[in-house]
Amino acid sequence: MKRTMLLHGELSGLVATLGHGDLLVVGDAGLPVPRGVRCIDLALSRGIPGVFDVLDALLTEMVVERAALAEEAAPELQKRFCQRNICTVARLPHTTFKTCTIEARAIVRTGEFTPYANICLWSGVAF
Repeated sequence: MKRTMLLHGELSGLVATLGHGDLLVVGDAGLPVPRGVRCIDLALSRGIPGVFDVLDALLTEMVVERAALAEEAAPELQKRFCQRNICTVARLPHTTFKTCTIEARAIVRTGEFTPYANICLWSGVAF
């Protein structure tokens, strides 16, 4: 059994295979998943798990080079994303954000019901 925070086998395996510049998206329950993009569906019920629960677990194993979120996200939501020790978090119009998801290795669907609670994470390197 793993000792780290991230115990979900499929998600942990995905993080282990990310290369430099690969995109992983953590999305709310309503974020559309483009055809052909892998969806790791963690949504159990409204709010469970929350986007920050999933993001915090991912950040224990993932090196993030850059990140982006929708500029339409409420200021408090933007602040919560930026409080994580990720990197600089860009803000994109939501339509542009959704276009970026087409290139994702996977979208992790959470049970989050907060509008625009989505974040793009581009993988960095640990060296």
